[in-house]
Amino acid sequence: MPPADETSALMSLNPALIERIYECASIRRWNDQVRPVEFTELDKQAHKMIIAYVLGRFEEEAGNKVDWIRLIEGGIFEMLHRVLLTDIKPPVFHKMMLEKGPELNAWVLNNLAAEIGPVKAGFREHFEQHLMDTGYARREKRLLRAAHYLATQWEFNILFKMCPFVYGIDRIKEDIEGQIEDHYDLIGVQKITLGRKTSGFVDLCGQLRFQRRWSQSPRIPETSVLGHMLIVAIFTYLCLRELGACDRRLYNGFWAGLFHDLPEVLTRDITSPVKAAVEGLEEIIKEYERIQMEERLLPLVPRDWHAELSYFVGNEFANRAVEGGRVRSDLSIEELCTTYNHEAANAVDGEVIRCCDHLAAFIEASLSIGHGITSKHLTEGVERLRKRYQDRRVASLDFGALYRAFDPERNGKR
Repeated sequence: MPPADETSALMSLNPALIERIYECASIRRWNDQVRPVEFTELDKQAHKMIIAYVLGRFEEEAGNKVDWIRLIEGGIFEMLHRVLLTDIKPPVFHKMMLEKGPELNAWVLNNLAAEIGPVKAGFREHFEQHLMDTGYARREKRLLRAAHYLATQWEFNILFKMCPFVYGIDRIKEDIEGQIEDHYDLIGVQKITLGRKTSGFVDLCGQLRFQRRWSQSPRIPETSVLGHMLIVAIFTYLCLRELGACDRRLYNGFWAGLFHDLPEVLTRDITSPVKAAVEGLEEIIKEYERIQMEERLLPLVPRDWHAELSYFVGNEFANRAVEGGRVRSDLSIEELCTTYNHEAANAVDGEVIRCCDHLAAFIEASLSIGHGITSKHLTEGVERLRKRYQDRRVASLDFGALYRAFDPERNGKR
């Protein structure tokens, strides 16, 4: 835990909440099954949110209104809820919630009070409504539930194919399939279970859990590219809440953060030092990623989604907005917070996403060093990012304060 006297001007994104989020990377799933690879709760939650995006887009195409802010926040709430209750077996968890749900939810809220209290725009109140009010965000909760079971099934299929003979595994299979069948009226669930194009998109995104971050170095906890994408999305969302962003900027910021490394499923992770090693190399990589996106990824989703996904992933770290029918990518954060802070501008806070991407990398390395697992790659990464961000502010966001809070050298750890 960072020193108690270290307070961050990024009140919504505070050190205590960051540490709580990273606990998700240490929670192992399917601990009672034979596993060919480790499955973590963070990866599951990231995959779930990608599936929730797919389901939500299909619902809109069917003429059903989706409250995307409630969907996004609901995903964050449910992830934090799971962190507190850890990896309880589903039958036990459901029985606990059936008999003591309100008490357990109150316990979760009480234990998260210090972390979520500072988040702006009624975040804590929305959290309580999501847990306690059965009439709140009904459609969004149902989409998240369907996404949960589809992400669970994706993991389970790997386990089942490896050890179909394990006692009791057939019952688990039936339970998951039954839960998915209960959501079969959702058009997105139908599309994914058909096993065709949309399923291919979900499958490719899921494969990002097998690509490890900092692959040249031992690290604790390990995080995947998929898990990192969700962390960047959540950090971005919390920062934009602090800045008073409109709903469109919140929507764009979260999903652009979640998809910012999507091309890596086709290229793998190319580290920043490698990209900067030769002049012009980064531009070549970006062009290759663009071509691969257009040829291999975008054809897996409906054509009407192509423009939005390209807008999220292309030039992902530029501040941009729509003005006069064209995209402007030369905007300051101050302009996004004033002139372009409305629905029609369709603004994306690329600078905030970039800062959150770097912050996540810094914390990944710092946490491992704090656990006593280090290497020259981790220490060099920490030093490089520390120098870059030691006094960095983006509008009212003080990233320097968060770097000081997690700095392993400042906190007496080598």
